[in-house]
Amino acid sequence: MDAIDEKIVALLRENARRSFQDIGQRVSLSAPAVKRRVDRLQSDGVIAGYAAAVDPAAFGWPTHAVVELYCQGRMPASEVRDAVAHHPEVVAAYTVAGEASAILHVRARDTAHLELTLERIRHAPGVTRTQTQVVLSTLFERPFGAQPTPASGYGNAAGAGSDGST
Repeated sequence: MDAIDEKIVALLRENARRSFQDIGQRVSLSAPAVKRRVDRLQSDGVIAGYAAAVDPAAFGWPTHAVVELYCQGRMPASEVRDAVAHHPEVVAAYTVAGEASAILHVRARDTAHLELTLERIRHAPGVTRTQTQVVLSTLFERPFGAQPTPASGYGNAAGAGSDGST
């Protein structure tokens, strides 16, 4: 992947329905050249698919939480996945290093729905407890492949900060 591929991916992340013509104008390539690059990115597995981005709050699930999941002993990742994957409220699950066995991102209609979901999760075999942080507000969510802003310091020479200092 080169810088143009990265820009194409970022543009598609912003709007997967963007035309090859529009992308080409933004990266200084013809529409057929963009199509060839997108086809290659798909065949290489960089672009895994396309999906509609849904606002969970507008869909009726505005409450969300980050949940630390604690399990008995050395519960394998596959068993942790099996314990939580069938709960539609669990939108992401990650095994982690540290005390917790996994971190879950949970969405719900309200706190009562969240509480019921946590009770169901705690009843799964091998789960000993959860520790929950309810999200009050989302400051930002950055999709992978999005172009970092200059203030983030990415892309500066020799690890320099955005002001040029090291």
